[in-house]
Amino acid sequence: MKVAVVILNWNGKALLQQFLPSVVQHSPEAIIYVADNASTDDSVPFLRKNFPQVKIIQNKINGGFAKGYNDALQDLEEDIFVLLNSDVEVTEGWLQPLIQEMEQDKKVAALQPKILNYRKKNHFEYAGAAGGYIDAMGYPYCRGRIFETLEEDHGQYDDTKEIFWATGACMMIRKIAFFEAGGFDEDFFAHQEEIDLCWRLHNSGLKVKAVGASKVYHLGGGTLNAMHPRKTFLNFRNSLFTVVKNAPVDKVFIIIFLRLLLDGLAGVKFLIELKPSHSAAIVKAHFQFYRHARKMWKKRKPSPKKTKYYNNISVVFAYYLQGRKEFKRV
Repeated sequence: MKVAVVILNWNGKALLQQFLPSVVQHSPEAIIYVADNASTDDSVPFLRKNFPQVKIIQNKINGGFAKGYNDALQDLEEDIFVLLNSDVEVTEGWLQPLIQEMEQDKKVAALQPKILNYRKKNHFEYAGAAGGYIDAMGYPYCRGRIFETLEEDHGQYDDTKEIFWATGACMMIRKIAFFEAGGFDEDFFAHQEEIDLCWRLHNSGLKVKAVGASKVYHLGGGTLNAMHPRKTFLNFRNSLFTVVKNAPVDKVFIIIFLRLLLDGLAGVKFLIELKPSHSAAIVKAHFQFYRHARKMWKKRKPSPKKTKYYNNISVVFAYYLQGRKEFKRV
């Protein structure tokens, strides 16, 4: 199978300068692309001068993560895509375990490696950790990360295991599965679009796995800081979009009702923490959700079989009320 590593860039020359050398050094199995999202810095001239072996795709506009990748991938000939954030340091041999799993299990549509923290390398990183799950109400969490709590890595997730969603920070996905599922939803712009995509893959009977034999280090917040209100807005809005599009029809309305109540509590929590801009971001997310809910509903596709989509009744209850902050305890 031919493999393409595709890095999406927007005004990220400094990140490319820091992290691209490891990708070039440790990815001999792949053709490396940088898909530039209409950067206004000198990212593209920098690449042409310093990394002539890297192929450049120039998108016409900055359509965010979702449209950026949809546009970049449409003309690639490789069988397998690896979507890699520009702030990820890869390690020697990182691709081989992922490729081997793709070759061995034809039902696997997407994979992710173990995502560790670049600044604190013995801990997992927020964006994906050792593989993503959702609870009964669609809240995402990971092996190695429950909300803001990150576990230390001591080999507990070095296995290969089926998960619910693979992180967009480093996702290997079959070309045919990506396009048959419809790619990323461009209405999301950025954040949680990979959860929506993986949910659609599950609904079509395909698998998603985490491969602990492969590891990378993610800086995180390279494009948008974790505590930026814009990120809060996108996460809350897009999570509701994902539920409307993919949750079982007999559960979707009660889930949305409960989610709106819990989002309100999250807004109060931000106010208590003196973060009113994040409370305002949640309000804005809800208004955007109301505005686009009908459109999201029309995107629903019938699932061929009824399956349990969640791994936990309520991760919110387990984390905040019972104090269970490790994956094995929730």
